[in-house]
Amino acid sequence: MSTETTVVVENAGPARKRLKITIPAAVVDARIAEAYASARDEVQVPGFRRGTAPVALIEKRFGGAILEELRRRLLTDAYSKALQEHKLQPISEPEVDESGADLEVKRGKAIAVTMDLEVLPDIAMPKLEDVEVSRPVAEIEEKFVEEELRRLGYRFGTPSRIDGPFENLDRMVGKATVRVKGAKQDPYFETEECLVVVPDAEDNGKGQVLGLLFDDLGAKLAGRKVGDAIVLKTSGPEAHEREELRNAEITVEFTPGQAERIAPSTPEAIAEQMGLGSVDNLRSQVRLSLESRRDQEQRTAMREQAAEWLVEKVSFELPEKMSGSQVARNLEMARMRLMQQGLEAAEVEMRLAEVRAASEEDTRKRLRAFFILARLAQDMGVEVSDAEVNASIVQMARGRGARPDEVRAELQQSGKLNEMALAIRESKVLDRVLAKAKVTDMAADEWNKKVADKQKALAERTAPKKKG
Repeated sequence: MSTETTVVVENAGPARKRLKITIPAAVVDARIAEAYASARDEVQVPGFRRGTAPVALIEKRFGGAILEELRRRLLTDAYSKALQEHKLQPISEPEVDESGADLEVKRGKAIAVTMDLEVLPDIAMPKLEDVEVSRPVAEIEEKFVEEELRRLGYRFGTPSRIDGPFENLDRMVGKATVRVKGAKQDPYFETEECLVVVPDAEDNGKGQVLGLLFDDLGAKLAGRKVGDAIVLKTSGPEAHEREELRNAEITVEFTPGQAERIAPSTPEAIAEQMGLGSVDNLRSQVRLSLESRRDQEQRTAMREQAAEWLVEKVSFELPEKMSGSQVARNLEMARMRLMQQGLEAAEVEMRLAEVRAASEEDTRKRLRAFFILARLAQDMGVEVSDAEVNASIVQMARGRGARPDEVRAELQQSGKLNEMALAIRESKVLDRVLAKAKVTDMAADEWNKKVADKQKALAERTAPKKKG
């Protein structure tokens, strides 16, 4: 009978390993005995001195919690052993094959689990001194201040219930039913609390519902009212994190149950509510905020250019098909970056819908950049401290008007602290790349045209060809 945990490592594709871990029954039995003995010494059972309660009683009262903790430790120990013995360098959390796993901790029973692991690929890096980027330069014009005051007017405005007809920026909540052609389950998803916002005029009718982008949302909602059945149709993004939605025909049936319209606050009322004393002080505060946002966006644009340069210069094999977890991780990292910029929740969701709707080519570039930056992080010794994570949480909380402990608890509960750390690590790596790069200033208008032209060319290149 085997008394050693065994680990078999197989290639599961480019930059990916499959670990097959078997913890024999003898090891499980010994660790169960140790766990109950340890618990017996630590827990206090009424009627017994500490350390004298019968093991059977300990097992009956605390067995579930003890075995669950033991299961976690057994898998963690086996995973750590696999990394050490096979010199693996993971760059993400392992994906456990739940369907084929036998994870029950029980006397006389072995534990078997298979997990896939992303590892650092063998990458040859170019000279970072050759990186070239443009720095968008813009002045905060008076029209930008006016536009921000308009946004603040709605943010601090007074909501009132309406029945319709709906207009720009009206908000509604209602039942949404999602149907996916060819899906095994129908409906695919339902919710009674779907939030929908009528796109602003500047959005040209484009908006998101349940994370999906609709070019005609404004037209579908304009003039409708509470109780109307609104049908939206789209094709699932070709690189959606849920693989069954990729390129699928999706129909969303939305019936608003209630709606509200915001009566915007005046600058005078906003200044008073923010404790700024006067509209002049409010305008000064808005200008400072816009300058800070401009600097952040400027840095983001430069980081994106550096990442694109690396993707173009570094060649290595990627998995033929992106997994849902890879796409989901990239989306969550994007969410963390957007939230750190202090964007409002509705704008974050809109930006994420745009990222989700990007072409598969663009999504694969993001995945390629993830591997490259992970390699650079290791080569440069870049790590993320708890203090840096906490600083980002404070910044995020300030932008949302929430307490840092609330934001941390939310991220921890949803398991997104890891994505936050990864996003911070990537920013630190790219800043080091930029420190060696050749930087050229470019007027913001010229920069925006360059970006628009590139997006148009990409859309034309990746658009499906018409049949016939």
